[in-house]
Amino acid sequence: MSDPSCPPVVAARRRCARCLRPAGYCLCPLLPHIAARTQILVIQHPDEQRHALNTARLLVAGLADAELLVVERLSEQRCEQLLDAAWRTELLFPGHGASPLQPTTVDERPRRLVLLDGTWRKARKLLYLNPVLQQLPQVALPEGLRSRYRLRKAPSAGALSTIEAGMQALQMLEPDVDFSPLLAPFDALIEGQIRAMGEAVYQRNHEKPRPD
Repeated sequence: MSDPSCPPVVAARRRCARCLRPAGYCLCPLLPHIAARTQILVIQHPDEQRHALNTARLLVAGLADAELLVVERLSEQRCEQLLDAAWRTELLFPGHGASPLQPTTVDERPRRLVLLDGTWRKARKLLYLNPVLQQLPQVALPEGLRSRYRLRKAPSAGALSTIEAGMQALQMLEPDVDFSPLLAPFDALIEGQIRAMGEAVYQRNHEKPRPD
């Protein structure tokens, strides 16, 4: 029986209109629908839109109030929205000057967290091309987090995929809510890729012991 929450498959390309996965590999039945108090905005570099492992789309699809914006340069209207003082808007991006991500305390404004989706080079390009992002308070996740992304070598220790970063951030900001179901389609996606390449190939090229 098909999942009633899953949109119809786009016949021309035989891809799900929601998760963009091939028809036989739709991940929609695994997507949760979690209502977070924090609004998530993911700005995705256009080159990442059709990436096979598009974790930003899975993150946004699993949340009740989240948006995926595929753009290289933000519009003037969007810039004004990000600087709206009625919101507590922060950029989740590690680097010099970033403050540790903290739960909301005395600030009662609605909170918006902006994530950049792309390779580190493309994410930095988004930051460079959009000065408004540089004006936002910059926050970072704690050190020591380890990615479950077993098919790609992380550019640095603690580097997470977009869906993992979003889930970890929300869990820190709203510890009373369980955000771990967001990773269910992500884990299934990774397992599917491993099955497709074959266990022997995976063991040879990816499953290597990590130094302590």
